[in-house]
Amino acid sequence: MSTPLTLLRPNGSERRLENPPSKLDEVKVNNASLTELKLACDDALRRYLSKPEHFKIQHTHTDIRLALGYAGVIVAAVTGLYSWKREFEETKPVVWIGVILYMLLTSIQTLYSYFIEGETVFVGKRKTVNKRIETERLTIGAKTAPSDKAQSAVGPRYSLNAAYVHTANNGKSLIRKSKQSTEAPYTTWFDEEGRMDEVAFGEWVGAFVEKLVGESS
Repeated sequence: MSTPLTLLRPNGSERRLENPPSKLDEVKVNNASLTELKLACDDALRRYLSKPEHFKIQHTHTDIRLALGYAGVIVAAVTGLYSWKREFEETKPVVWIGVILYMLLTSIQTLYSYFIEGETVFVGKRKTVNKRIETERLTIGAKTAPSDKAQSAVGPRYSLNAAYVHTANNGKSLIRKSKQSTEAPYTTWFDEEGRMDEVAFGEWVGAFVEKLVGESS
């Protein structure tokens, strides 16, 4: 018979699970690729923070980018189909409009990704009832920080910047907020063969979020 597992939320409350979580699938990457290392950490961070006892992940940025991308594809397809069924001279004005609209949608998608989404890898939300409905919102951005010249042996680091906001009354009342940053070398979680210690990574992320929530003001 399995022993119930007690999980701590960042706000300090407990949640008991009758069955421990199943063993994590092995994550293995190419240690020479900083892109693979970062993407593996980004995915692990999302998996950890989107667990039921933590936050509900919000896909707003992804949805907007996909909508713009699909809109561009539809414009290109409709324009191409129209030009195929009509005479060339007749279709020129419509084709020009289609090309301009496609370029505009593609540009908006690129600008949105760069200026608005930026380095954001996780946006999460959760609601609690404590005499009133309270909402917590967590936004985390991630990047690869280059090796420190003074500590070149440490290697590149995974760097996080996070913002936490706790509100009530549909966001009208601010309860607390906080911003924190942290970083650690990729070698903390990846061995020489590129295997990731996802449990250790989750503990690191959990401690960071707990500190973020605990020091909110």
